[in-house]
Amino acid sequence: MNRWLVWMTLLVGPVALGRGPAAAQGSLPAAAERARAAWLAHDPQALIGQSGTVVLQIPGADPSAPVDRAQAAELLRRYWRSAVERSLTVSAAREVEPGKGYAQLERRYVVAGTTDERQETIFLAFRTAGADWVVSEVRNAP
Repeated sequence: MNRWLVWMTLLVGPVALGRGPAAAQGSLPAAAERARAAWLAHDPQALIGQSGTVVLQIPGADPSAPVDRAQAAELLRRYWRSAVERSLTVSAAREVEPGKGYAQLERRYVVAGTTDERQETIFLAFRTAGADWVVSEVRNAP
């Protein structure tokens, strides 16, 4: 009996304490919130994370082909360059099939030097990579 308790403590303990593999799996809503924070900070590395390639369908990017992380980061920097964020909220985050999901963000911003507020919807596609959700696509819709 004591041996069984020792094994259960070793196996279950790290998960219960938030250190095991099950605890490492982030939820899709948590990944969407991290992406929202990265967008607000205009931090492309935090948004893209460990994605191998990303499909970008934003102004200034060719929507037909995935791009590598470095190119995606540069395109996002250019896209954000003239924007001043007013608000960004996650309006949906759903898993559509195992290992694939999306988040919908509602964005309000102004172009630097103007006062006219604009709004658009940002769609982020996610896929799992190990225990984490990573962004695989970024699209905007006016």
